[in-house]
Amino acid sequence: MSNFLQALSLITLAEMGDKTQLLTLALATRFPVWDVLAGVLIGTLANHALAVVVGGAVVHALPLVWIKLLAGLSFIGFGLWTLRGDRLDGADTRFLGRPVLTVAVAFFIAEMADKTQFATAVLAAEAGALLPVWLGSSLGMVTADGLAVGVGSVLGRRLPDRIIKAAATALFVIFGLALIREGIMLWP
Repeated sequence: MSNFLQALSLITLAEMGDKTQLLTLALATRFPVWDVLAGVLIGTLANHALAVVVGGAVVHALPLVWIKLLAGLSFIGFGLWTLRGDRLDGADTRFLGRPVLTVAVAFFIAEMADKTQFATAVLAAEAGALLPVWLGSSLGMVTADGLAVGVGSVLGRRLPDRIIKAAATALFVIFGLALIREGIMLWP
């Protein structure tokens, strides 16, 4: 699977039920959908650019065997984090200025130290190809949040959270185990 498709699929699934997806849903009740999606895109591009740069720097600091092992363990941890889920608290609902700017800033801040930001950094470190990971992870975020806005407006809160979380968890664990296997194969 290419770095772009791997980032796209993992981040799309990881974002399902995440606090930033809940934030997007909440913002879509107050602002026009296109303003929300544009803000999500801007906030994600900025946030995941930071994650990709940090992840890309790790490639130069650690041997590949350690990157694979740490990435595998991280993915298993992200899977468990996904299974646990997130909640939107009141601090994530403050607004400022124009809707696109409000959403972009809120999304950038909410995404800091989030599992999808960490996953993007790990993908970048593991792949070494920064641009496809950045674009794939950013598109994954916009896809998941766009789905939340669209489906949320039609179905309300009837989303099958357990199934989505279980699928995302399974995908993270499978990728994690595969990376650990690759790391063990590289062990001197």
